[in-house]
Amino acid sequence: MSIHIVALGNEGDAFHQDQRPSGLIRTYLGRSPLVSGDESSLLLNAAGTVARPVFTEYQASAFGNVKLLVHDCPVWDIFDSDWYTSRNLIGRGDIIVIKYNVNDKFSFHEVKDNYIPVIKRALNSVPVIIAAVGTRQNEELPCTCPLCTSDRGSCVSTTEGIQLAKELGATYLELHSLDDFYIGKYFGGVLEYFMIQALNQKTSEKMKKRKMCTSFHGIRPPQLEQPEKMPVLKAEASHYNSDLNNLLFCCQCVDVVFYHPDLQGVAEAHKIVLCAVSHVFMLLFNVKSPADIQDPTIIRTSQDLFAVNRDPTASPGTGRACPGNPPLRVVVKDVAFCSCLSAILRFIYSGAFQWEELEDDIRKKLKDSGDVSNVIEKVKCILKTPGKINCLRNCKTYQARKPLWFYNTSLKFFLNKPMLADVVFEIQGTTVPAHRAILVARCEVMAAMFNGNYMEAKSVLIPVYGVSKETFLSFLEYLYTDSCCPAGIFQAMCLLICAEMYQVSRLQHICELFIVTQLQSMPSRELASMNLDIVDLLKKAKFHHSDCLSTWLLHFIATNYLIFSQKPEFQDLSVEERSFVEKHRWPSNLYLKQLAEYRKYIHSRKCRCLVM
Repeated sequence: MSIHIVALGNEGDAFHQDQRPSGLIRTYLGRSPLVSGDESSLLLNAAGTVARPVFTEYQASAFGNVKLLVHDCPVWDIFDSDWYTSRNLIGRGDIIVIKYNVNDKFSFHEVKDNYIPVIKRALNSVPVIIAAVGTRQNEELPCTCPLCTSDRGSCVSTTEGIQLAKELGATYLELHSLDDFYIGKYFGGVLEYFMIQALNQKTSEKMKKRKMCTSFHGIRPPQLEQPEKMPVLKAEASHYNSDLNNLLFCCQCVDVVFYHPDLQGVAEAHKIVLCAVSHVFMLLFNVKSPADIQDPTIIRTSQDLFAVNRDPTASPGTGRACPGNPPLRVVVKDVAFCSCLSAILRFIYSGAFQWEELEDDIRKKLKDSGDVSNVIEKVKCILKTPGKINCLRNCKTYQARKPLWFYNTSLKFFLNKPMLADVVFEIQGTTVPAHRAILVARCEVMAAMFNGNYMEAKSVLIPVYGVSKETFLSFLEYLYTDSCCPAGIFQAMCLLICAEMYQVSRLQHICELFIVTQLQSMPSRELASMNLDIVDLLKKAKFHHSDCLSTWLLHFIATNYLIFSQKPEFQDLSVEERSFVEKHRWPSNLYLKQLAEYRKYIHSRKCRCLVM
């Protein structure tokens, strides 16, 4: 007997991370008298850092001889980066625990809006516990005016927690501290009650199976073996931030050069990246007008800090610019800010969230603490969102969060838009504008095409063949945003072919996982009636060097042999493929033969078979 518990969420306080206590799950395992055994922290996914692993596995014994397996997942990003693993993890759980800190309202609403709907789709009929951890600090009452819908409270209220529990059909607990009372008697009592329920259910199911096996006077039907385990497809780790960071150092497709007030070149950059994180640069490069932004702080920062220089005598940049478009010259008026510009650009290109590194770099450049504070404040103004109070006062809280272009404007704003575009793709009689800097940074084939001795390096209009407009737009969406969402299996295969053509391996893996997830979620009746040619899908996967997907599809055909063997396309399998499918087919020929003999025996004894 074993019990599998899946714990999701971070009960630590985002504003007091250094002083937070031990985690809820770890504290329970260490203090509960019903749990015994040594706990071991085994990182099962390398997507997280060493300091913050994606999830941790604990193994122990409960009630004497029951194996207890706990997966504690404090980082919700696993649902973005590895949906295949997270879905299977939730599906295998006997008990689900969702934790949050009552003083981190931002994270609570992010989880509620983005991840709870995903969890609801993956949940089976298992008990769920919502644990609200911590004592509310500096709580403000929300406005009770019937015409006001604002919520000024900085803490997650009890009402919000109960509403979330109702949405999931869960049990709601408030744990003001992680002491013996709240952990051992309160949380532990509820958890152990659900553990006993899970054990009773498993015991009941086991007894039913035993009764069915012995219901024919000792004559048992043949045992159907489990199908072979399907190959596991692993997602490739994202290198989105490093791609954009490398773009700054390689100096390709430069379209803006920053100058010292004495017109000496300081740094080269790319308008598209700067505008993706800052409305100040949008205003400076005429992407938006002051009327569009309507924020005096941003307008004043743009005017006081930068000035566009039209003087042709200024020295050009050293980087390779786009054909026919000399880089824009921008003078940095603030001398202290200008001396730290290289460090600030590295900070922006790496995601605009590594504040401690930025402060260290600025302190090395500037000795005066007042100048350091002044430059930091200017960086905060550059990253400010229009119409909002500066949300970057406590920069350290952003260390553990996503880069700011997910919270500010984002490169997706410029996808298929003519703003700042310096290349146009011609596809099926229509045009798609794009930006060379992003293409070069994210795709090695594009980098070679635009920087080598090819016609595309000197041309603005580039024809694209063999790809539909919808597929190419999905490909560009991945390059710009590091994510994509195909409309279906056919669209995912088209996108996989496009990714193979441009040698973007991570996008290939994403499409493979999407196809696998879609096929695995289909019931047998839908597999039998669908019009999708699974053998043609296999042929395309092999032709386009998608070895993992082709191997998985062969196993999938073998596992669903009785369905696919009745379809006409099954005859299109090669001799080698047919041999593999026959060898690994499920159910096996031996089982079908034994089943036929058993049925014959039952009918010969004139017995009524309760199983068949």
